[in-house]
Amino acid sequence: MNKVFISSLAITIIFFTSCNSNNDGKVHEGHEMNKDTVQHASASADDSVKEVAVIYSNVDAKLTASIKEIVNHYLHIKNALANDKSSDAAEGADAMVKAIGNIDKSLLTAEQKKLYDDNEEDLKEHAEHIGKNSSNIKHQREHFSMMSEDVYALVKAFSAGQPLYHDHCPMYNEKKGAIWLSEIKEIKNPYYGGEMPTCGKVMEVIK
Repeated sequence: MNKVFISSLAITIIFFTSCNSNNDGKVHEGHEMNKDTVQHASASADDSVKEVAVIYSNVDAKLTASIKEIVNHYLHIKNALANDKSSDAAEGADAMVKAIGNIDKSLLTAEQKKLYDDNEEDLKEHAEHIGKNSSNIKHQREHFSMMSEDVYALVKAFSAGQPLYHDHCPMYNEKKGAIWLSEIKEIKNPYYGGEMPTCGKVMEVIK
C-alpha cells in the first residue's frame, strides 16, 4: 500500500514540475531567464545603492534648466518604451530634438563645452531616429540604448536637477546589456516592456 502511495506521489510531483517548467519557458521564450536574471530583477530592492556626485557642481542656472528639459524628455521616452507605447516615445523624442536646439552653449566653460559637444550630435541623431519610427518600437529601443549612454554622460556632468537611478539590463542586445536612467528606484525595463518589466538592476544613484 505504501509503495503504491509513494509511486503516485512521485508521478504527481513530476507532472507539476513539468507544467511549471513549460509555463516558464512560454513566458520568457528566447530570453533564457536563469538564476542570474532573477537576482538582477530582485536586486533593485537592495537599499545599499552607490551614490555618485555630479562633476560640475557650479553650473549656470539657465544651463541646468536646459539640461533638465532634455532629461525630462528622455524620461518621457523611457516611460513610453517601458509601457510599450512607441508613438508616445516618438513624441518625447521630437520634443527632445527641440530642447537640444535651445541649449545656450555660451553658458558652458571650454571644458564643459567639449564634454557637451562630445555627446550632443549622437544624442540628437538617436532622438531623431526614435521620433521617425513611431511604428517600430524595436528600432526605437536600439537607439534608446545608445541615447542612454549620452544622457548618462550629461547627467553625471551637469546634473538633472533631481536624483536619477542608473539601471542596467543584462539581457538586452544578445546579453551584452544596456543601461538606462530612471527617476524611480523601482525597475521598469524599457527594453522589454511588458514582456520582462522587472528585469534589471540599480547600479547607482546620481545626485
